[in-house]
Amino acid sequence: MTLRSRLRSALLALLPVALLPLMACGGSEGKLTVLLTDAPGDDIRTAVVTISEIYLQGGNDGEGGRVVLRDTPATVNLLELANSTSELVSDAVVPNGDYSELRFVITGGYIEVANEDGSTTVFASSDDYLGLPPETQVGGRLHMPSYGASGLKVKFSEKLTIEGEQKVLLVDFDVGQSFGKEAGNSGRWVMRPVIKSAEVTASGSIRVTADKDATVALPVVDDRQVTLGDFNAVMTNEAGSRELLALTDEDGDGTYEAVFKFLIPGTFTVELEAPASVSATTTPDAPVTVEVGSGRDVTHHFTVTGASPR
Repeated sequence: MTLRSRLRSALLALLPVALLPLMACGGSEGKLTVLLTDAPGDDIRTAVVTISEIYLQGGNDGEGGRVVLRDTPATVNLLELANSTSELVSDAVVPNGDYSELRFVITGGYIEVANEDGSTTVFASSDDYLGLPPETQVGGRLHMPSYGASGLKVKFSEKLTIEGEQKVLLVDFDVGQSFGKEAGNSGRWVMRPVIKSAEVTASGSIRVTADKDATVALPVVDDRQVTLGDFNAVMTNEAGSRELLALTDEDGDGTYEAVFKFLIPGTFTVELEAPASVSATTTPDAPVTVEVGSGRDVTHHFTVTGASPR
């Protein structure tokens, strides 16, 4: 099945990026805020984990240093965050120094996976995991190797330096690359998270805009007029995970758009996806490769040059 669902989170209140400027603090300590964003998922219908602790590893005293940022357990539904961020840690006081890793201690979880016949199966870390809804039937085991002990490690592409200022980290969890069925006949699924991090000021976005050629008439299907609002913008990251957003025309000017926000800089492809009942062509041909740089907002425009019923 294609990668369709999105990683989401209901940890705390959503925090708009506009409220996150870097602020000088001074002294021998700084402040750190950690935000969670998402990348697209797979055929996973639910993904819930319990995060018991978040801490930084490293510091001026070397790899043995640990600074706890959060030690209050939070049970998180990862499929409730859509194209936005949620706050994991707010203004935690951190000693000045260089840090090599961010770690999440995950003490339990479950996923609900779609089957080919349309049913779903729940895979849990244990049959009595407290995050399970009442009367849930567990069909298999979700293996989460060592994450409850040493923690899930998020390595920084460059060291995180705290020097008396507020830092804001953006953590991007790619659910489509992070859960997989174990080889063989064990029936287990395994959580092997793929996570990237960056300072929020280095994140970017892709705005996809679309209109149609004046000579093109979108078809009527099942007595209903198809519009560009029935199309999706599709973004694919370097790992192959796909994310879909519906096109909208909020200002009514005839140009539809969708914005993929809070992206870790890198290479992506974008394209338009017509509804299943329509075959369409665009200019330029899709998919198109897009480079998202640090702090950059990239716009790419498509024009629908042909459309017909399938």
